[in-house]
This record gives sequence, structure tokens and C-alpha cells, in this order.
Amino acid sequence: MLKTELCGIKFQNPLILAAGVMGSTASSLNWILESGAGGVVTKSFSINPNKGYKNPTTVAVKGGIINAIGLSSPGVKKFKSELKLINKKNMNGDENIAIASIYGSNSDEFAYMVNEIESLVDMIELNVSCPHAMTGCGAAIGQDSDLTYEVVKASKKATSSNTPIIAKLTPNVTDLIQIAKSAEKAGADAITLINSVGPGMKIDINAGTPILSNKFGGMSGPAIKPIAIRCVYDAYTNCNIPIIGVGGISNYEDVVEFLYAGASAVQIGTSIMYEGIDIFSKIKDKLKFFMKENDFKSIDEMIGYANK
Repeated sequence: MLKTELCGIKFQNPLILAAGVMGSTASSLNWILESGAGGVVTKSFSINPNKGYKNPTTVAVKGGIINAIGLSSPGVKKFKSELKLINKKNMNGDENIAIASIYGSNSDEFAYMVNEIESLVDMIELNVSCPHAMTGCGAAIGQDSDLTYEVVKASKKATSSNTPIIAKLTPNVTDLIQIAKSAEKAGADAITLINSVGPGMKIDINAGTPILSNKFGGMSGPAIKPIAIRCVYDAYTNCNIPIIGVGGISNYEDVVEFLYAGASAVQIGTSIMYEGIDIFSKIKDKLKFFMKENDFKSIDEMIGYANK
């Protein structure tokens, strides 16, 4: 009942670990997979090592968190050793789906990364949307439709085994659909909506200084869900490629809402910090019950339901 297919890849369920949370090592990724996730996305990594920003990099706010990690990365050569250790199947013998999240400062860097890792993962997600990335990366690309097109096209061209390419887009633009259409035109097999909102900040009123070392960061968590739902709904109406919804999901109702808006699968991140990794199995059980109660025989029947 919960099985679904995305870009030709079969998932046991539509719940995927979002990039950035527990995605730095194979051991943590395998733990998430054994806990009920249908797939996992690694933490974003780059060609060369990047220390990112100094602590503190995360601060809690009403409705979620603000983080400015700065896309810290061990570099692709080191991270490849982690990718090789991700279990291909879970304890039940079901296929595990691994998605690598990568970033760079230009199309050549993305293409190089794709070529380096495509044989080790099932799908590749292009992070062109981080609002607190180092200069020239993240949203600096994803806020420009031409740069987005170039990066997606180069990444798709670099694949030798038809590995699906996903573009993760930012909501922090004037016209999201223009960017989404550019990604689709360039050959993206799917898009992920959305990355964190912002940048935003929090000030320590006792010290009189910003709490984050970078001062600004991207906001994630329940407060951004309505924005994410709207973005998914709009993209489903205007684009012809699958959408992965992400942003503030903490229960099965949130998942249903994203599916109804047009998402084919969803990613869960920030809520793990509050609910623990059991969130995947809990949502799975309640989602299955909801589907039975409402006569849905498959996830496909729910996708875009609110658009009908």
C-alpha cells in the first residue's frame, strides 16, 4: 500500500530522510533506513573539504530552528567511502534507496561530482538552494534561472547510467515556477521543494549580539510548512516532473497534505531532532491507517488530490 515509484526508482514508502540531518556517515544513514525510512539523502558534500562556519551554527526559535552550518563537507573522496558502506537492503530484504546531495560553485564542479558518485547511489540531489552557503554556492545558483539551467544540464549530461537527477530549489525567489521550469527544461528528473527559508536571525538580548556565528541562517521546521505546501501545489500545477516535498513535516497529516498538494514523496529533517528516528515508523503506521480509512489503495491515488 505504501510502496511508490519515483523516476523509475521503487521506494518501500514515500518517507525519506532530508539532507542535513544524520546524513554525514553511513552508520547513521543505515540506522535511519532500519528505522523505517523509504530512502535517505546524505548531508550535502562538495569536491573539496569545507570546514563551514564556526559554532554556534544552530539556534531554536518558535516554530523551528535557524541554522548556518555553511555546508561543511569532508570532500567527495572521503565521502565516497561512506557511500560505499550504505546497506543496499534492510533487515527485511527490501531495497534501500540512497540519494546523494551535492553542491558546487559552478556547472563543472557539479558535473565532476556526478561522475564521481553516480555508481554509488540511486539518485543525486543538486543543492542549489542553501540560503547560508559559502559565496557562489547554494541559493546563489538556485535564485538564477540561467545558472540553475546550466548546473542541471551539466549534471544530467555527466551521468553515464541514467541516474535520476533531482534539483532542490529555494523558496526565496520572486518566481519559483520560472526556476522550476528551468530545471525541468534542463533535464531534471524531479525537483525537491523546499530548502530552508530566509536567511533569518536571532539575537541574544543579554549579550546584545546575534547568536549564530554567521549571524544569519536558514529557517526550517513546522513554521515553514505552509510555504512549502504552496510551492509544491504551484509546481505540480505548472511542471511535468515529480516533486519531493519537504518543510516542517512532523506527522502523518503533514505527509497527506504534501501528497495532496502534488508531492510524490516527502523528506523529513528537523522533526527528527524533536521526535527521534522513530518518527518514520510512527508516520508509516498512521499513514497506512489513514489510507485504509479513506479508501486509498496506493500513494499514487493521493498525489495531487487537492488539484483535482
